[in-house]
Parts: sequence; C-alpha cells; structure tokens
Amino acid sequence: MKTLDAKQIDTEAILDSLNDGVVTIGLDKKIKYLNKAAERLLGYSDEEAKEMPCAQVVRCAACDNECLLEQTLSTSRNIHDYETVLRNKSGKLVTISTNTVLLRNKSGRVIGGVEIIRDRSQVEALNEALRGKYSFEKIIGKNHRMQSVYALLPEMARSGSSLLIEGEPGTGRELLAHAIHENSPRREKPFVKVNCGGLTDLMLACELFGYVKGAFTGAVSDRVGQLVLADGGTLFLDEIGYMSLATQLKLLQFLKEKQFERVGDTRKIQADVRVIAATHRDIDAAIEQAEFIVELYNQLHAVPILLPPLRERRDDIPLLVQHFLQRFNILVGKKIKSVAPAAMEILMNYDYRENIQELENVMEHAVVLCQGSVILPSHLPKDIFHVNDDFIDLAIKQEDPFKTLERQLVLKVLSQTDWNYHEAASRLKVSRTTLWRKIKEFGISHSRLKSSHG
Repeated sequence: MKTLDAKQIDTEAILDSLNDGVVTIGLDKKIKYLNKAAERLLGYSDEEAKEMPCAQVVRCAACDNECLLEQTLSTSRNIHDYETVLRNKSGKLVTISTNTVLLRNKSGRVIGGVEIIRDRSQVEALNEALRGKYSFEKIIGKNHRMQSVYALLPEMARSGSSLLIEGEPGTGRELLAHAIHENSPRREKPFVKVNCGGLTDLMLACELFGYVKGAFTGAVSDRVGQLVLADGGTLFLDEIGYMSLATQLKLLQFLKEKQFERVGDTRKIQADVRVIAATHRDIDAAIEQAEFIVELYNQLHAVPILLPPLRERRDDIPLLVQHFLQRFNILVGKKIKSVAPAAMEILMNYDYRENIQELENVMEHAVVLCQGSVILPSHLPKDIFHVNDDFIDLAIKQEDPFKTLERQLVLKVLSQTDWNYHEAASRLKVSRTTLWRKIKEFGISHSRLKSSHG
C-alpha cells in the first residue's frame, strides 16, 4: 500500500467532508474561507462570502455583545461548545454550538481565527419531540377515574414533593412519572429510572447510593450511584414495594435531609433530587406485615395517585386502539384506516393482564398482519380469544354468569370463523336462526357484523 504524501492531501476536500461548518477569518475580521457545511448553514457560498465582514455572514446572537472570534483573537483563549442562535442569509434562525481557535502560520504567528459551527436544530427538534411525547395531552383516557388523575397533574408537576404512583404493571406508571418530570421546573435535568424489583439488598443500595473502593468483595474502585446522576432532576423508583427495610431507611433519610452516604463510606453527599416511586404491591398490607416503613409511605404518599387497570377503564380502549393504530401505521409504513367493529368487540371484551402494554403489543401484531385498510378479527392474536379462568371468575361476579359466558363463547366462535354465520352456527351446533337470536340477545348489533364484512 502506498503511503500518502503530504502534498497529495487536499485540505479543502477534507474540510468539505465534515458535517460541522468551518469558517476562517483574518485579523481584519473578514471571511477567508467557508467549507460546504458552513455554506449550507449560513446560506452563503464560499466565493460570495470571501472578504465580507464576519459579522455580516455569521450573524450570531452572541455578536450583539462581543464577537466570539474577536474574544479568542484578543485573549488567545479558545471557546468550547458555546450555544447560541444565528440568522442565516434567508433569515431563518438556527440553533448552533460553536468552538473557536486561533489560526497560525507555519512559524506560529497568529494570522486569524477559525470558528467551527455545529447545527443543534435537530437535537432541539428531538428534545421538543420528547417533550411532546410526555406532554399531559399524550396521556390518553376519558374514563372518570383517569380524569381525576389528570386534574392533579399540573399541580404535581409544579410541586417538588415526592410522589407514589400505585397501579399494576403496564398501566402507564413510568409514562406518568416522565410526564410529570417533563412538565416540571426540573425538565432540563436528568430523568433516571431504577427498578427495585429483582435486585438484592446490596445491589440496590449500590445502584442508588454508589459505593467506595473496598466496600465489599469486587469493589475495586469508587462508583457513583443514580442519586448523583439524577442531581437536579427526577429519580423514578419502580416497584419500590420490594425494597428492603434497610434500603428504605436510607431512602427515608435522604428524603428528609437531601443527603446520603455511599455503601462503605461515612461521608455525606448532597443531591437535589425529586423522587417519584411506583408499585403494584398493596402497601397497606406490607405495612401490616412490617415490610414497609410507615414514615416512608407517608413521605411518598402526600397526594395519592392510583392508576386503574385497563379492564376497569374499558371505555378508554377505543381511544388507545386508535392511538396505537396511528403510531404503527407510521412505523410500519401502512395506511390502515380503521378497526372493524367485530375486531373492536373482541378488543373491548379481552382482559389485558399486562394492561396498556399488552394492548400495544396486540395492535402491533394486527397492523403487521393486516394487508388491507381495515383490521379484522383474523388479524388479532389468537390468545385474546381464549376464555380463561380469570374470565370465568369475572363472569361469576356478574348478575347473570351463564349469559356472560355464553356471550363470550358466541363471540369467540364468530371471531374464529371471521364472522361467517353458517360456519359459526355449525361449530356451535345451533341453527342460523338461533345464532341470530343469540346475537340480538347479547347486544351484538347486526350493523356491526355487516361492517366487518364490508
């Protein structure tokens, strides 16, 4: 392989291959060179910008105070990652970060300066999208129990107090915690999550508080904990109900004093962190069994937040179905317009053990299988047609258990046959007339069934 001769190196070609804009100016503060990325950012070509005053081409908000390059030229100090906004030739505002360095000749004499400009607008757009994802409007639900939770959200976001979110896994506990963080004064600081379930007492303590070298076998160096990483922001403790009493005491001490000790250390470390915890465990029962500290519960439970399971807010299922349909249409690149009433009937009648997470998985499955514009029962996972013991237990609690079970049986067979009445009647060992009578009796409207075929 031939070695690359220095004379063969095209410096401008190298600079033009960079994603960051490069601007050079002389001691007269006039533009000497723009690379391709700088041309795109600023709207000027290298040719037209040459010998123009820098302030007319690189029109940064910082120029209103003191030119960054001029600061570097006068002080010989480089500037690193200075965030500002520039207005390009067409008048568009662009968020940038900039670095400045002195430009020297071969003998080391300063002959000008270099400004390196990085477009931050995509990063800003990503942050905006993230904030949009966790806006309160994105938390879907019209159910009266959810509405009572929504009414508290703005105040909970403004408050800096600790919170406890109770509810089954998959009900949106982390989404709610993240939304509270993103709408709080701490939004610019980290949101850090720690899952307390499945970790040993020592592992969880180390994860939360960190440890010092020699604290235990294998601790060969110091390590900071998540409380330090979350400083200024929010720490989300999922499944706090399974935290040991010893770790609960350390957490309670932190909530009171805003300081803690690393494992194996006696020095106090301060951290400004808001704690939002979540659990599906019955904390009252845990307190009775002496497995949860009452004082910690009181610290976290100033405002009670209870997220109901999806089976107790079935009126939200159509809203969530539409939300997931739109999302997966975009992800998969499809244009599915709706869910057939027959399929919606199945979705409405299923008990989601994993709550919203399971409904999301069901909708992803359906969108992937659907090749048309309407999701049909045949596109849904077969698991959700299963009548299990949980449903039987639920049916027993109804006013007419046999009717509840019979309705589910008819619905399941209709679904399995893609709502072919002749085949469904044959499987049920009844006449089509009896099937139609059952459909009417159970409130499965003729118009719904008809829509599923059209």
